[in-house]
Amino acid sequence: MSHKVDKLLINAHVICMDENFRQFEKGAVAVAGDQIAAVGSQDELLKEYQPEELVDCQGKILMPGLVNAHTHVPMNLLRGLGDDLRLDVWLLGYIMPVEREYVDPEFVRLGTSLACAELIRSGVTSFADMYYFEDQVAEVVAEAGLRAVCCQTILKFPSPDADSYEESLKASEEMILKWKDHPLITPAVAPHAPYTSTVDILDSATALALKYDVPLHIHIAETAQEVQDSLDQHDMPVVPYVEQFDVFKAKVIAAHCVHTDEREIHTLQRYGVGVAHNPTSNLKLSSGIAPISSMLEHGLNVGIGTDGVSSNNDLDMFEELRLAALLAKGSSGDPTVVPARTAINMATHMGAKSIYLADQVGSLEVGKQADLILVDINTLHNTPHFRNDEDSIYAQLVYAAKSTDVTDLMVNGRWLMRSRELLTINLEELVPRAQELAEQIDRFLIERFQSVYSKLIAIGGAEEQESYEVQVKVKLKDPHAVVNCLKESELDILYYRHYHEYDTYFKFEDPEEGWLRYREDEFIDTKGEVENIRYRLTLIGPERERHFPKDVLLSRSRFIAPAPHSLRFYREYFKPTQEIYIEKDRERWKVNFRDIEFFINVDRLDEPDLGTFLEVKSRTWSLEDAEKKAQVAEDLVKLLGSHPKDAETLDYVQIIESKS
Repeated sequence: MSHKVDKLLINAHVICMDENFRQFEKGAVAVAGDQIAAVGSQDELLKEYQPEELVDCQGKILMPGLVNAHTHVPMNLLRGLGDDLRLDVWLLGYIMPVEREYVDPEFVRLGTSLACAELIRSGVTSFADMYYFEDQVAEVVAEAGLRAVCCQTILKFPSPDADSYEESLKASEEMILKWKDHPLITPAVAPHAPYTSTVDILDSATALALKYDVPLHIHIAETAQEVQDSLDQHDMPVVPYVEQFDVFKAKVIAAHCVHTDEREIHTLQRYGVGVAHNPTSNLKLSSGIAPISSMLEHGLNVGIGTDGVSSNNDLDMFEELRLAALLAKGSSGDPTVVPARTAINMATHMGAKSIYLADQVGSLEVGKQADLILVDINTLHNTPHFRNDEDSIYAQLVYAAKSTDVTDLMVNGRWLMRSRELLTINLEELVPRAQELAEQIDRFLIERFQSVYSKLIAIGGAEEQESYEVQVKVKLKDPHAVVNCLKESELDILYYRHYHEYDTYFKFEDPEEGWLRYREDEFIDTKGEVENIRYRLTLIGPERERHFPKDVLLSRSRFIAPAPHSLRFYREYFKPTQEIYIEKDRERWKVNFRDIEFFINVDRLDEPDLGTFLEVKSRTWSLEDAEKKAQVAEDLVKLLGSHPKDAETLDYVQIIESKS
């Protein structure tokens, strides 16, 4: 007795990519509804099943759809923007400024639509995405019929879809509640990276992921600089730093993991972390080559991702799985590591495991969702075919096949592409809109390149600092009284520093450019001798309109960069309209007051001679946290024997300017 099914695909070389790597050279697959009903030989399935639609696969390879383990699909609209640049220049000088200016729900919908078309054409049926307005990404993906893990980005910086990380966390939870249990969309939370997160962000994002049992997507150890910064700031590499906050107790998808050692790989394996290897992006940005051979040996689930097209510059998974195999061989000196079958596994079954979808997709097995593709290997670039080795079919796919060989694609039992024709996306309407936006971005960048900020970014090394700074400044009649208060108080003093600082402030014609400060810091030892010197540039943005009670809080953007060149160089490079010079002696205490870290500065201004000031400040990324600290800062000033009513909220350079 034959069973009725919706579709029966016959005359195919079926590769199942299951645990046993079953193949059927003359195979067939039966699909009932959105699931796979049977996989086997053509003759057996023709006898057993009666289909409503009989599909002749014409000898093509029938295999699971590819899984792209890490990407940023709306960034399809930024393809080719700022190529051949260092990572910091590319990200800070081009990508982030454009995103702040242009990324909105419509941008995200358009970019995602283009990406879905490209993914379908290259054989991808599932992917993990991380971006802003991720709810819009989910809507477009569901409309296109693809499957995705949609991860809402959380940053300590203000982002295109949130002024603070609290807003991003709220948006993440709302998205989880909206999309959880959807047949195609798996919602997730995405603290962008350890270096763009605070401890609060890591804790809150982890708690959210555990509460709703959803994945947590994060960039880990992408660059050597990231690892060095972690060592400098936390005295440990990236993986152990993240581990201490229990992040890995969630279903973590760790993107990149380029600079991880044996111990860190073991840690990731112990927690069952999924790794997304992005070979092209890592090479293009000169981030390095991930040790995936070691990861695989340790039993990690390593998937393959394209990353976003702005650092790739396409979503071609066939290129990625080929490069993953070749890089592992070339970097290890062993041509047997990451053989073709393993590379295909990383892009299918293991890739699905890495993003926590293996119970649904990644292999052709009864009961799994019908996500599959047909690949035509009867092409000139894939001729002839040898079958003396059963693994030769995998080698054909990895080393000779191209994304353009994908002819048909199905997700959840629904055809999204037939004979290379897209069935759910209209490219004719999308492409002109994308080009129109590119022309707008061109005009924006050409105009913006003249700004001080752009010039600072162009010379490299700049990073954004805290968005909010709680600051109270009071002029002192007796500086020794403050020092005595410090010694006699029960404040928890974390450290003491003594500096002599030489500041040159550059002012520009447009007030919106802010101030650029060139600082020479002399570190003074206990004998009063200079023990170290540091040179830095700081771009201080204009004050924002919002002030808090008693005007304690200053809110402004700050970008800091090393200053390896001479003051003459920066003077000629930035061309300021005015310079103000300040020389001061600074004694600094870092203290813990009511479980908040504050900096207490006693500043004697020698040039110009303005006397001595007490300055109390604390840094924060959070608006809510800043409001709390503003009140506590006033109490600390009182504790030190001064009065907040006498506070001066201007920077020193503004005080000098007001007196001139």
